[in-house]
This record gives sequence, C-alpha cells and structure tokens, in this order.
Amino acid sequence: MRLDRYFTRRRILDLESDNLEGSLKELLKVATARFSDLNPKRLLPGLMQRENTMTTYLGNGVALPHLRVKMGRKYVFAIGRSKEGISYDGLKSQEKVHLVVLMLAGENARDYLNVLAAVARLVKDMSFVEALLESASLDELHERLISAFGGILASPGKTRQSSINRLMLRQATRVAKGANCDSIAVFGDTMLTRPVELPESFSDFKSVLISRRAKEGDIDDSHFDEVIQVRSFSNGRLSQLRSAFLVGVTRGIFSVNDKICCVGGIPGSEQFDTLVVVDMKHEFQALLAERDNFMPADVSPEVLERVIGIAMELSVEGREGKPVGTLFVLGDTKKVETMTKPLVLNPFFGYKEEDRNILSPFMDETVKEFSSLDGAFILQGDGVLVSAGSLIHAPDFDQSLPSGLGARHAAAAAISLATDAMAIVVSSSSGQVTVFRSGISLPLVERSFSGKTL
Repeated sequence: MRLDRYFTRRRILDLESDNLEGSLKELLKVATARFSDLNPKRLLPGLMQRENTMTTYLGNGVALPHLRVKMGRKYVFAIGRSKEGISYDGLKSQEKVHLVVLMLAGENARDYLNVLAAVARLVKDMSFVEALLESASLDELHERLISAFGGILASPGKTRQSSINRLMLRQATRVAKGANCDSIAVFGDTMLTRPVELPESFSDFKSVLISRRAKEGDIDDSHFDEVIQVRSFSNGRLSQLRSAFLVGVTRGIFSVNDKICCVGGIPGSEQFDTLVVVDMKHEFQALLAERDNFMPADVSPEVLERVIGIAMELSVEGREGKPVGTLFVLGDTKKVETMTKPLVLNPFFGYKEEDRNILSPFMDETVKEFSSLDGAFILQGDGVLVSAGSLIHAPDFDQSLPSGLGARHAAAAAISLATDAMAIVVSSSSGQVTVFRSGISLPLVERSFSGKTL
C-alpha cells in the first residue's frame, strides 16, 4: 500500500509549542480543517489518554500519536517538526521530540496496524529523520516524505551502472533461461547509492527485489514485479536468502515448485558478483514435505514476518548486551493453550487486543523486555499476544534434534508436532534463529558460538 497520497503539504508545519499537548492541538487544527465530521476538541482527549496508557514515542526524537476515529476516509496524517525539540513525559531531561507524526485512522480501516508499522519503520530510520529535520523548507520536507512513502527516491539513469553489473544482470537472464527458472531475485542491498537498472530480458521472468531498505526510498523498486523487505544481520552475499524466500512463499510471491535465479554481492559494495539458482522444493524440502503450504491456516503472513523480525533482532542485539533465548508459538491457539501453563502472572492480561498485537510498532520493546522470562510467548494467528512466560508440556518429541539444540528447541519441536502451530526459537547460546513446523526445523539465522553469523 502506497501511503504518499495521504501526505499533503497543508498538513505539514513547524511546531510552535514546546510540549506534546500543545503540539497535538496544532496538528489537529490542520488535520481537521477540511473535514466537518472531525472535531479537534473531541479528538485531543483520546490522544492524550492513549499517551498516558502507553507512550507513542518511538525513539530517535520521533513520536507517533495515533487514534481510531469515526470518519469517512481511511487515514489522515499531519506532520509537525520542531528543531528546538518539545518536552515529552517519561523521557530523560536531555532528550527531546523533534518530529511528531499524527495518524488518524478510520474505524473501518482493516490494515490499521500494518500501516502504523510501516510508518513507524520509516520514521525510526535516523538518517531519514535527520533529512526531514534538516530540510531547508516545509516544501522540501514534503517532497522527501512523498518520495520515501512512495518508495522511490532514486531513479534509473542518474548514475550509470558499471559494466560488470550490467554483465551480471544479463548473465542472470541466461542462467535463468538455461535452468528453467520462474523468477529472478536481486539482492538490492548490494547497491548502496546506485539504482538497480534491469535489462529488458528480465521481462521474461518475475523480477523480485530483496532488500532491508525496499519501499523505504533508498532503492528504486518501480521496475520490479515484487518487493520483499527483509533485514540482514550479516555482510554475507546472500544472507537474506532463506528469510526472504520464506516470506515470499507465505505471501504467494514464490510457489513451492519454483526455481529462482539469485543475483547478489557484498552489501554496500556496489558490485554484483554472485549468481545462484535455488530450487524452492529442495531448499525447503523438509518443511514442504507432503504439503503445498506450510503456513498454519489461521496465521497471516504479516504476523509471521514480524515475529521472525523480532527474533532476528534479539538474535543479534540481545538485551543490554547479553544474549537472550526465547520461544514464540504462533497459531492454533486454543489447542496450544491446553498444552501450556503459566510460569508467571501473564503481563498481557487485561489489555485490549489492538494494544497487545505484535504488529503494533509499540510492542517491539515490550516483547523484547519480556523475552528474558522463562517460558514461551503464545500468539494468535492474527498477531494478538495471548501470554508470555508460558511453560509448554506437549507430548514427548521422539525424534532426535541436531547437536547443540536444547530444551527450548525440544519444546518448540514438540508443540509444532502436537498442534497446527509454528514455533520460532532464538538460541541463548549461539543466537541461531530456527523455525519449527510439524516437528521439522529450518534454521534462518545460523550463528557460531563466537557470535559471528555463518
């Protein structure tokens, strides 16, 4: 979904207030100016109440206050910039908010949490925030917002691609034809400053851009048929491969019978140097055995992607510099709950489902903090967090696990075999991230005990 059409110049302003409530009043004034069904005086208490319940501060000097309202449109955004910074309750005295993104969502906007997460993902990028704050004028700020949320900042032809890169892309089409591939996947993080210019021969295949920055404006994705945004935690040439293909299968971008020609290189090197042909059935042979879709029926692809993203961040970052092992159980919740019991009081009990949905960007830090609890996170297929610190007592798992996998992995394998759920494990010793389905494991991020990604 492209969000650029929701950002209009008349709803972007330099804030005069030095506190959050005053800033919200300014933003509500411009947000509601042309809509007779929106009353700023009625909206302000709702925004402040949400702020008192759970902060909408994202870090990096950015706040994202948001509210569901009854209105005839899906979304209304207003952007406020404060170069001096505004005071914000709960932050350290030296920390100020410099960018306030107000989001009003209609009650019938079904993709509300996905849009909220997409906006948060972009405005949490410090380099992007700095670019907005340093814009010489509000017109320039508006142009940068439109470019970023539209997904295109670079355009083909601004910088000529090197002869080796052109050769690699041409050879990719020859390899794809010779290997009877269905798609060509380009690992776009190879190119840090130059756009990826696709040869005309790519039109014979489905072209897919894989990048941690895709749809965030750093890469021109306009000529690709599909885009998969996956964060990489390694400088390996194709380090995103398994995660990207797993996401691609869940979204229907790839099929389980596809062959894919991959073009990549060292991230940021500006040089493609690797061609690999991947047979999806072979790559995911164990997980796809005797099934056309390994996803549980009640699990949405967006939720699986988010859980994997948080698991990978825990794998690399840990908490306060220390490795953290944790377990997520996703889907078939009613049956899963019959095989679990609480080890601690449930920290998610009593909150509205919308406030404890893992798709909400404001749940990231909450989940990471509770990851230090013994036991598992239990999630519904729509992303609602049911509990944390749950002990799994599924029937014994009688298959041997690979060397180095312990009790947490055994519990994940057992619950995924006894129910129609998926389990995602982060190893506390190595940081390896592993997906379990029907008792079968698939490592997504494999890390050595020295902490280096393999």
